[in-house]
Parts: sequence; structure tokens; C-alpha cells
Amino acid sequence: MNESSPNKVGGAVVGFLAGGAAGFVATEAGAAFFHFVLDITPDVENRPMLLLVFLGVPVLCALAGAFAGARVAARKGR
Repeated sequence: MNESSPNKVGGAVVGFLAGGAAGFVATEAGAAFFHFVLDITPDVENRPMLLLVFLGVPVLCALAGAFAGARVAARKGR
């Protein structure tokens, strides 16, 4: 372990939480758009791919946020 490891972990945790929140907001915004603008209610019971998207987008955004947070925290002088 080097001296920036605790900074990387903290940055990764913050990035994970922020990315997960952003992914959740993105899926909810998409569902609201379909419901209010297009007048189509997304039905996840009959469409497993839609359920996969609703579950996968926040997870992928959280992982991307953790990666980005660890990279930013690992920079020298920050």
C-alpha cells in the first residue's frame, strides 16, 4: 500500500455513492419521460430486458463513479 491508498478508497466510496444516485435518477427520469410525455407506462413485469435496464443502469453508473472517484483521488497534489 502506498500513501494514497486511503485517499483512493475514500474517493471510490464517494464516487460509488454519487454514481449510483445518478444512475437511479437517470432511470427514474427516463420512466417519468415515458409516462408523462409519451403516455406509455414502462411495464417491467412482462419485459425482462426493461427490468435488467432498470437494475443495471444504477449499478453500472455506481461502478463508473467508483472508478472515476479513485482516479481523481489518486492524483498528486489533490
